[in-house]
Amino acid sequence: MLKQRVLTALVLAPLVIAGIFFLPLQLFVIAVAGVTLLGHWEWTKFVASSSRFSAFIFPAIILVGSLFALPVTLDGLQLTSTSGSVLAIAGALWWLAATVMVLRYPRGTGWWGDSNAIQQGFGVLTLLPFLWSVILLRAYHFDVSPYLGAKMVLLVCLLVWSADTGAYFAGKTFGKRKMAPSVSPNKTVEGLIGGLVAAVAVTLAVAQYFSIPFSSLTMLGVVALVTSFASVLGDLAESMFKRVAGVKDSGSILPGHGGILDRIDSLTAAFPVFTVLYFWLA
Repeated sequence: MLKQRVLTALVLAPLVIAGIFFLPLQLFVIAVAGVTLLGHWEWTKFVASSSRFSAFIFPAIILVGSLFALPVTLDGLQLTSTSGSVLAIAGALWWLAATVMVLRYPRGTGWWGDSNAIQQGFGVLTLLPFLWSVILLRAYHFDVSPYLGAKMVLLVCLLVWSADTGAYFAGKTFGKRKMAPSVSPNKTVEGLIGGLVAAVAVTLAVAQYFSIPFSSLTMLGVVALVTSFASVLGDLAESMFKRVAGVKDSGSILPGHGGILDRIDSLTAAFPVFTVLYFWLA
């Protein structure tokens, strides 16, 4: 399993980075939308519905409809796009609510554990803000500096990957106190701290190397800290939804990694939170 995970990562990482930097903006949007649609399809495993297709079609219509309602032109989509910004903010607020759900689990699942409509809504709140946060960052000042947005998207990816890596090694070395045993028994407080430290350090270093504009190192550090914590929450939230649904993985499309959602769960939380905090604070 470890060998499969490493080999898959070695193939995926260069493809993701190449797509971020070299795909034309509109093709990049289509690619991210395709990944998000696959995530929606996998989300149907968490929905209490007799038909996965019927659980998929409504979120898919919303996602595709949003692309026509907020078209991305070759000049880019500035943050002044009110609707796009509202979606990012909605995503950040959703993760605040998800925090409460994760902390209360297994209590408090009665009102949503068997509800088809509410579970579909959770999927929309998870994936639609993710899609538009990625687009907002990639299109940022596209008409002035076409690669600035690409650097910002990669920065968030590196932030999340470093948080995962730091948490893994810190947890293996120092882990004793369980962080959320009812949701993810293997995660520890020590691993969380190690992940946060690694994420902040990598973010500060990469932001300066990429010449990404920020108001101060302190503010950028705060944004990185909160975003990395949100990324952990994204992982925990998906674990919670899988436990309620009684499934191990969201899919099997990625050897050794499970499904698309199993790989982007942290990113679905990190991108909306980073987008909102960066443009407000940093």
